[in-house]
Amino acid sequence: MSLWIALLLLACVLSPLTWLIPSRLQRGQMDLRLQARRMGLAMQLSRQQWPHWLATEPPGACAQYHLGRRRGQRDSWCYWQAEPGKWLNQWREPCTEEALAEQLARLPADVFKAEATPQMVALCWGERGQGDALQKVFDFLQARA
Repeated sequence: MSLWIALLLLACVLSPLTWLIPSRLQRGQMDLRLQARRMGLAMQLSRQQWPHWLATEPPGACAQYHLGRRRGQRDSWCYWQAEPGKWLNQWREPCTEEALAEQLARLPADVFKAEATPQMVALCWGERGQGDALQKVFDFLQARA
C-alpha cells in the first residue's frame, strides 16, 4: 500500500513537468521558424491592430516575417487579405498594381497582412503551412525587398 502512495506522490510531483514539453504544433512552428532563419528571413511576434471589416479576426499577436529592403525603394503600401486571394487596403480598395496583385494572390490563405515601408517588407502569417507555404512567403519577400 505504501508503494502505491509513493508512486502516486511521485506522479503528482512529476506531472507539471509534462507542461514544459512543446506540443506538436509548437514543434512545427519552431521548425518552420528555424528553416526561415536559414533562408535569411527575420521573424518576430508582433501585436497588430486589425481592421474591423475583416471577416475573421486574426490573432492579436501574430508572427511577422520580414526582410530589409534595398536602397532606393521608396514605395509604401499595406494590404490585408479579406478572404483567400482578395487583398484590400485600409479603404477596402483592391490592389491596382498588377505585379503586386499577382504576387499577393500567390501567398498562402493564412497570410493576414502584407506591408512595405522604405526600410522593410513584412508579412503577418498564421504559419499553418509547411515548406511549400514558407517558400511562397520567401519568394514574395525576396521579390519585394
